[in-house]
Amino acid sequence: MAKYIAALKTALFILCLLPLAHYAAGLWQDTLGANPIEALTRGLGDWALRLLLITLAVTPLRRLSGWAWLLKLRRMLGLFAFFYASLHLIAYLWLDQFFDWAEIGRDILKRPFITVGMATFLLLAPLAATSTKAMIRRLGGQRWQRLHRLIYPAALLAVLHFTWMVKVDVREPALYGVILAVLLGLRAWWRIDDWRRPLVPRRRIIPIQVRR
Repeated sequence: MAKYIAALKTALFILCLLPLAHYAAGLWQDTLGANPIEALTRGLGDWALRLLLITLAVTPLRRLSGWAWLLKLRRMLGLFAFFYASLHLIAYLWLDQFFDWAEIGRDILKRPFITVGMATFLLLAPLAATSTKAMIRRLGGQRWQRLHRLIYPAALLAVLHFTWMVKVDVREPALYGVILAVLLGLRAWWRIDDWRRPLVPRRRIIPIQVRR
């Protein structure tokens, strides 16, 4: 089983690097269209959101399928989501704004989708920083779990960031919004069910005496 998980992680690692390879090749070969910087920045952001949703899908899939090994892939997926979010931010700061911090500050204050995007990154950063087993031990299981619930508002803000960015054709962000609603809805349903279960009175089992 350990060899199977190791091979699966290797394959997943390679798959998660394919979008980056695609955009790197596109820049090198000049095949990203009339505005390659915009295509690169948006593409990296798209993959950050997709991987974030895939990360959130791991727990429901594990609970529905019973495949406990899925949880072993969750950390890698989450770190790749943050990796692409970081590249998305770097592309904006470097290729779009040329590190003009005054203009970047004005952008954050005046353009709501930039404001929400920055807030999303700030929520994801501590999750990536505390993703190691050592940090779990240092924080303690309960504190670590409470901290990592920041992924839920981060995902909501990421979908909102994408929706406000595209402005007109919102079909793709709407699809991501529906997927996120389903993933969060399942969690809410299971949490309510877990709360209710101890409150359900257990039926008293009375042994049947058989007369001889």
